[in-house]
Amino acid sequence: MRDETVLAFDFGVKRIGVAIGERRLGIARALATISKEANAERFAAIEKLIAEWHATRLVVGRPLNDDAMPHEMTARSERFAHQLEGRFGLAVTLVDERFSSLEADAQMRESGTRDTKNWQQRKAKIDAEAARIILQSWFDTTATATQTDTHETT
Repeated sequence: MRDETVLAFDFGVKRIGVAIGERRLGIARALATISKEANAERFAAIEKLIAEWHATRLVVGRPLNDDAMPHEMTARSERFAHQLEGRFGLAVTLVDERFSSLEADAQMRESGTRDTKNWQQRKAKIDAEAARIILQSWFDTTATATQTDTHETT
């Protein structure tokens, strides 16, 4: 498996959660939350993260309804993914993100890191943690696919 630094995004209208990981290690961690609503500021912040971390691949959460049907935010996330690909020329993968924010909130509550009383600060942490969950899901899926491919060829 080749080494890649991957940035993942939990896209939202008000905030974008960001996570980072190395593909070879297969471990994601929450990195930041971009709390800017203007597209120019958002993409400037993303460009800075890509340059700082030398990212070679991007992953974007694709929200779906419980029944796997797309909704308004699905189209917005897909558009965001296409914009990333066009602006930065990096491979962009969409990943099913159903329940990532709920899972992030639950994990933070269990670990005691959800102690922020201010809802906006807590939500920013949840968004970054949701991006971590999205990226970890992608790592787990690609590792499984790689292992399956390896076993089939041997």
